Amino acid sequence: MTLGIDIGGTTISLGLVNGSEVVRKTTVPSFAADATQTETLEYLGDRIAEILTPEVEKIGIGVPSLTDPKRGIVYDAANIPSWDVVPLKDKMEERFGIPVSVNNDANCYVLGAALHLPQDAHTVVAVTLGTGTGVGIVVNGRLFSGSHCGAGEVGALAYNNHDYETFCSKKFFTRQGLDPAQLSKAADKGDDSAKSIFREFGEHLGEFLSVIMYAYDADHIVLGGGIANAFRHFSESMWEMLRSQYPYDTALDDLEIHVMPNAELAMVGAASL
Repeated sequence: MTLGIDIGGTTISLGLVNGSEVVRKTTVPSFAADATQTETLEYLGDRIAEILTPEVEKIGIGVPSLTDPKRGIVYDAANIPSWDVVPLKDKMEERFGIPVSVNNDANCYVLGAALHLPQDAHTVVAVTLGTGTGVGIVVNGRLFSGSHCGAGEVGALAYNNHDYETFCSKKFFTRQGLDPAQLSKAADKGDDSAKSIFREFGEHLGEFLSVIMYAYDADHIVLGGGIANAFRHFSESMWEMLRSQYPYDTALDDLEIHVMPNAELAMVGAASL
């Protein structure tokens, strides 16, 4: 049994994982914005203690940041102000006395998502559309992280005087004072304004996916995160923009885009680290 943990900007999900199945899980609020690093580590440890069982042999943690997987250090975690340099592996191993692995949350998600794709999938890129935008890559069944676990940080590329994450995550909506879940309900009821906003989001995402294709030439792209639940509202404009921006039609004809907003996948992937 392994404990898989997905730390997000809004919530933290913890799941006991047996193989690829989450047998028990809990979701709690993420860290308070003004919490110190010591307070966040104590909070995380307390939440782990609440779900941990004697059968757990290992803990895997996904974090929205650059990480050093070998040493288990977290650097400049997105949306966690006090996490500039955090020796997360050492701190949790010291408290619980079992092995702990740490990696980027999108890397964990793509590992979990890849389990649901055909075995002959060559290059799988997962894009998480949540509080931020994360990207994870699996090539021939193995996680590709780059030399410093930064291979998926393409959301930080400059775009429209900001970066892609600003336009391809919840930030796109919150900057306009909107809640994407409520907006999706409005679009379901035929609200033209809501439909127009999602169409614009799809256009931005299509441009981002063209960058993904230029960088990784994926044959499978998986969309996760809460905003993926509204895929029906932005899929058309996303594909239109992707086809207009990426010139290799053969690659796009072979490309399969999957929608997997299941939060358990990140926990399963973290457990497999």
